[in-house]
Amino acid sequence: MAEAADFQGTSPSPARRWLRRTGALLAGVPLVAGLCQLPAAAPAQAADTSGSVSVAIDTLSPSAPTDGDTLTVSGTVTNNGKQVVTAAHVGLQVGPELNTRSSIDTVSNDRDSLQGATGSEVGGKYEAKFAKLTPGVAQPFSLSVPVDELDLGDAGVYQLAVSLSGKTPAQSWDQPLGIQRTFLPWQSDEADTKTKTTFLWPLISSVHMTAETGSNAQQTPVFLNDDLAEEISAGGRLDQMLSLGENLDVTWVIDPDLLASVDAMTRSYRIQGEGDTTTPGTHQALAKQWLAKLQKAVEDKEVVALPFADPDLASLAHNGTSVTGSLSHLDEATDVAATTVRTVLHVTPSTDFAWPVNGAVDPSIVKVATSAGADKLIARSDSLQETAGLSYTPSAARPIGGGTTAVVADARLSTAFQGDLTRASSASLAVQRFLAQSLALDLQTDKQRSIVVAPQRMPTASQAAAMAEAITALQGGNWSQPQKLSAAAAAKPDPEATTKVPAASAYPVSLRRQELPKWAFQQIASTQNKLDNFKVILFDQSRVVTPFGLAMNRGMSTSWRGSAAEATSFRIDVEAYIDDLISQVSLIDKSETKLSGRSATIPVTVQNNLVQGVEHLRLRLTSLSPNRLEIGGSSYDEQAVEVSGGHSQTVKFTTTANANGKASVIAQLYTEDGQPYGEAVRFDVKVTEFTATVMLVIGGGVLLLVLAGFRMYTQRKRAAAREAEQSGPDDEAGEAADGPENPEGPQDRLHEEAATGTGAEDPEQPSDLTADTAAESADPSGTGERVDR
Repeated sequence: MAEAADFQGTSPSPARRWLRRTGALLAGVPLVAGLCQLPAAAPAQAADTSGSVSVAIDTLSPSAPTDGDTLTVSGTVTNNGKQVVTAAHVGLQVGPELNTRSSIDTVSNDRDSLQGATGSEVGGKYEAKFAKLTPGVAQPFSLSVPVDELDLGDAGVYQLAVSLSGKTPAQSWDQPLGIQRTFLPWQSDEADTKTKTTFLWPLISSVHMTAETGSNAQQTPVFLNDDLAEEISAGGRLDQMLSLGENLDVTWVIDPDLLASVDAMTRSYRIQGEGDTTTPGTHQALAKQWLAKLQKAVEDKEVVALPFADPDLASLAHNGTSVTGSLSHLDEATDVAATTVRTVLHVTPSTDFAWPVNGAVDPSIVKVATSAGADKLIARSDSLQETAGLSYTPSAARPIGGGTTAVVADARLSTAFQGDLTRASSASLAVQRFLAQSLALDLQTDKQRSIVVAPQRMPTASQAAAMAEAITALQGGNWSQPQKLSAAAAAKPDPEATTKVPAASAYPVSLRRQELPKWAFQQIASTQNKLDNFKVILFDQSRVVTPFGLAMNRGMSTSWRGSAAEATSFRIDVEAYIDDLISQVSLIDKSETKLSGRSATIPVTVQNNLVQGVEHLRLRLTSLSPNRLEIGGSSYDEQAVEVSGGHSQTVKFTTTANANGKASVIAQLYTEDGQPYGEAVRFDVKVTEFTATVMLVIGGGVLLLVLAGFRMYTQRKRAAAREAEQSGPDDEAGEAADGPENPEGPQDRLHEEAATGTGAEDPEQPSDLTADTAAESADPSGTGERVDR
């Protein structure tokens, strides 16, 4: 720009020359920077190559070797880089002894880092060679080394590494390209003091059964889905837990709801479908087989029964205690637990133990857990942490006050089998880490201690397989011996161990976020209230109380953690089902009713669509206008109702009308304790009453009709008499001559006798009449003269 502004033939000004030099210098800076970065390109490429090969240890056998054993390590190596690796070999490296449990944690976190110390490689003849490792291709290896060649020292935990070295086109010298570290527990002889180890074997599942049952006598149960059949079938999670656990010396921790669900599958059951449809279940034989196998497995083992459906103690303590009735569900779940286990497995379980999620405790959890009768609490050491600075892990039993013992499980051992263990390398590392922590714990002190391992509640099949492998190795080792949970709880506690329950503020936030909310317990309470009002009217309460009671326990299950939407849906369905049953007993709607007259009856019909009868109900009919319409002599009347299943009953109420017009009436069912039952029915009654005035008017009209008829009759009679008087003698004689049929009337005979004079000589008859004329006149009356009588 400066050059363009200059005129031709003129020299640039000093200011413009300065601008030119500055611009040229700035333009050269990127070029210099690029040149400075060129030498660093090769080292950067070398850094990318480091660790480009992944090493996986799939098996390490034996897991805890002793003198004379041959250690076999097998696995795979995979070139994850973009360059071919040549002249590669895999070798074993034995590192220094790991003296503390925290050092084992450190190695676990850095198990594939090339930066850490690994020790020297075992002799060259114990290696596997690869001429070429192609990118993306996994190749197996197997190394077998006599334990004596490992040059192990005293008993302890040693770091064992499998490393791969090789060359790449970018770096043509031998260099480490990948490593995998694991642990080698070494206890060649029997330990002087063995740790007593209790391993809990949880047999727990999620919720499978609904509150719905069939209307038949057997009350066929309805399942949410057919997932339970998958779990107990060959290769399923629960099948694996059972098959592996039956050969181990463990304490079985069982949710009675699982037993009840599988037991229900041994008979007729149905699976919930779309809408209101269900399909028949078909896995009766499978359920019978699994239960029979479980009965044999626990025959001589210790069994701990959790409360039915494994209620979430932490959720109940933090969000449910303020809701009336919530704790009573925990009591009921505890009561039914022992009965269920005895009935299904034919063993008597211990119900003294409570197990909060992950063993996390605070004062409110302890209070709730022990409220149902449990006096032992399975906690975990990462919750009930040591504060006395002990150099060793104390025994599990801790008295925490109020006669309650906290059985504190070791956190490191209890969490060793979490995560994805479907890969053999991950499972192998979990087993070796568990054994390493167990041996390191035993070597901490000469004191004999009781240690408890409480793994996750519902291990996957792969996690269960790793657990079983570790337990088998542990029970065959030289530093541990199995012990029952009850014995661990009864062991003498370490006087220096922590017994103070952590404050509520220390409860893990991650666990609190998964808890059932307060409104979940309120919804359960609402369902319970409806059940209480419903059951009092039933002939057989157990058909409803039992399935709904168990369903409400299932609504509080720990298995809902992480499945909030499914938990809400389950509780809604339970309440909707009780609403549906309640609605089966109802009043039939009525249209407007008409009453003609002062007194009448109003019929109201109660319909019962349940399969069983109902009783202890009262039907109340209330008039909202008692001045116009009275019911039973007052504003309302009520009558007892009892209806058989599938029938209806019509109840009649006597009413009295006081005035014409419409009166609203409400019909409502009530239980005997005065609680309204179901929906009320409201209808209008139209009164058309005949009053006294109306009756008088009608009576007067009838009287007038009678009088009018009588008057017409008398008028006709008088008219006939006048016509007879106006008729003459000739007419009468003529009429008499017409024939013998014409009778002769009294007047005719009188006229005839008077004319002939013969009447005086005839004997006097009683009916004859005497003449009123004078004696001297003997002439007869003139023709037509009326003779008075």
